[in-house]
Amino acid sequence: MMSPTLHVPGTDQIRRAPKVLLHDHLDGGLRPGTIVDLARDAGYEALPETEPDKLGIWFREAADSGSLERYLETFAHTCAVMQTREGLFRVAAECAEDLAADGVVYAEVRYAPEQHLESGLTLEEVVEAVNEGFREGERRARRDGNRIRVGALLTAMRHAARALEIAELANRYRDQGVVGFDIAGAEAGFPPTRHLDAFEYLKRENNHFTIHAGEAFGLPSIWQALQWCGADRLGHGVRIIDDIEVAEDGSVTLGRLASYVRDKRIPLEMCPTSNLQTGAAASYADHPIGLLRKLHFRLTVNTDNRLMSGTSMSQEFERLTETFGYTLDDMQWFTVNAMKSAFIPFDERLAMINDVIKPGYAELKSEWLFEQTAATSGSSSPAG
Repeated sequence: MMSPTLHVPGTDQIRRAPKVLLHDHLDGGLRPGTIVDLARDAGYEALPETEPDKLGIWFREAADSGSLERYLETFAHTCAVMQTREGLFRVAAECAEDLAADGVVYAEVRYAPEQHLESGLTLEEVVEAVNEGFREGERRARRDGNRIRVGALLTAMRHAARALEIAELANRYRDQGVVGFDIAGAEAGFPPTRHLDAFEYLKRENNHFTIHAGEAFGLPSIWQALQWCGADRLGHGVRIIDDIEVAEDGSVTLGRLASYVRDKRIPLEMCPTSNLQTGAAASYADHPIGLLRKLHFRLTVNTDNRLMSGTSMSQEFERLTETFGYTLDDMQWFTVNAMKSAFIPFDERLAMINDVIKPGYAELKSEWLFEQTAATSGSSSPAG
C-alpha cells in the first residue's frame, strides 16, 4: 500500500503548500526594483547598482560573507529608502503580496521603527504606514486568489537605548496589527539583559516578545534571553546545538539548557540559508535543524531576509527536502509548529491550523496519492 508519508514534495507542491513565517525582516525583503524606484524618488545616490537584477545579485553576494556584522551592513541601503510614509507603505504592501504568492498564509514580519525617522516621521507614523501597507497587501493578495494574514513585530536595536520606548509602542498598537516585540542587531557585546526594563514592562502588560539569540553568539545569549528576559520564542537559537553531545555510537545527551528548551517547547525560529551566510552553519547538511528535528525540538522554518539571502519560504523548504528528504508530513509538522507559536490568540491559531493548514496538506497528499494510483494503473494495463 502506498503512503503519502513517503513522498518528498516537488517544487510546485512546496510552493502551493500552506506555510507560516515567524521570522522575516521587512527591511530585508524589498524587491530590487522597488529599492531603485524609492532611491530615485528620495535622491539617494549611494546604491552600488541601479539595475534591479544587478542590485539583487549585489545584495546576495555582499551578505554572503560569513560574518553577521558584514551581513547587517547591507541594511543601510534598504533602510535609506524606507524613510517616508509612501516608501514604508509600498514596501509593506509588496511584502504581503510576495509572501502570499509564495503560499504563506500567516506571517509575522518585524522591523525597527527607530530606523525610519530620518525624514521626520514619528514612531507612530512609521507603525501606521506599515500597518496600512500590510492591509493593502492582504487585499491585493485576495484579489489575486491568495490569502494571507500579516502581523507586525516591532523591533528595538540591541546597541541603542530605546527598547522600553519601542516596547511601549508595541503595546499601544497591539490591537491594530502589531502582535509583539523583538530585539535585533549584533549579539556580541550587546546582551539582551541591557533591555530588562522593556521585557519586564511587556510581561506586566501580558504581551508577547521574541529575542534574537543564539545566532552569532552562543549558549549564554540563549540562557539570558530565556531565564533573565523571559522570551516566548528564540530568534534563530541555532547555537542550542552547543549544549547537545552526540557520541560515536549515535547516542545523544542533552545539557541542562537544551533539555529546558525542548521540555518547555520553546519555539526556535530557524533560518537555514541566513545561518549559512552568517557562519552559524557550514552547509545545509551540517545545519543543526537536522538533528534538532530528530530530537523533536519545536522548530520553525523561516526566511530571515529574503533579499539578502535570495530566498523564499518555498526555497527554504526545497533545500531542506533535498538535504534531509523531508516529506509533506515534515513540512506540515514545521508549519503547525509555527502556527502554534504565533503571537495571535489561541482560537485564531487553532482555526488556521484546522481550517487552512491541515486541509491544505491533506489535499496535496491526496493529489499525490491519486497521481500514483493512476500511474500504477496505467503501467499495469495489459498491452493492446
